[in-house]
Amino acid sequence: MNTIIMKITIMKSMTPKMLMIMLLSSSALLGCSQKAGDVETIASKHDAEQTVDYQASRNTGSWGAVYMSRDELKAQPINVVDDSSLPNMENDPIISEWEAKFEGSNAFITTDGKKLYHDSCAGCHMHKGEGAYGAGYYPPLANNSKMQSKYYIINILINGFRGMPSFHMMMNDEQMAAVTQYVVSDLNSYTDTVTAEDVAKLRHANPPGYDPSE
Repeated sequence: MNTIIMKITIMKSMTPKMLMIMLLSSSALLGCSQKAGDVETIASKHDAEQTVDYQASRNTGSWGAVYMSRDELKAQPINVVDDSSLPNMENDPIISEWEAKFEGSNAFITTDGKKLYHDSCAGCHMHKGEGAYGAGYYPPLANNSKMQSKYYIINILINGFRGMPSFHMMMNDEQMAAVTQYVVSDLNSYTDTVTAEDVAKLRHANPPGYDPSE
């Protein structure tokens, strides 16, 4: 009884504005927890059953919140990306371009110096040997006095040089002689003849690493 009297006394001492604020606040709090059959409230959203598509979560990269059942953990691992739609190697159009360049094999077969140059050297030194600037410096091979020495070219082909890889394991002596002859004669108009024996003089048993820095 005393509590009721105290509350009434407090309410009488409040201004109309303070009383209105108190009533609105009470209504807002009641609205958060009330439920009606066809009315969505904060409480009804919270209590609603949450469903998660775990596979979709994996595919979109949301790994942090993925939970797997015991059955999923026992199952064979699968790729995050479905690779069943990827073309087979034999149907891949890029493979046909690769085979045309390397004549149906995963290695150089031709001994045509011009073809060897355009397939293996022109990507950096350009098709006319003019060289290029880009992520690095690719020196010109045309009109270059250093190309007068066939042994200078052969040595770089065998061992690599700075950013250029070694062709020790990619070309045989005859192929190295052919591409060197193309650089000497066609790109620079020097008259020296390059032979497989010239390459054999410099070739050694221990090829450098695949990394040019090794």
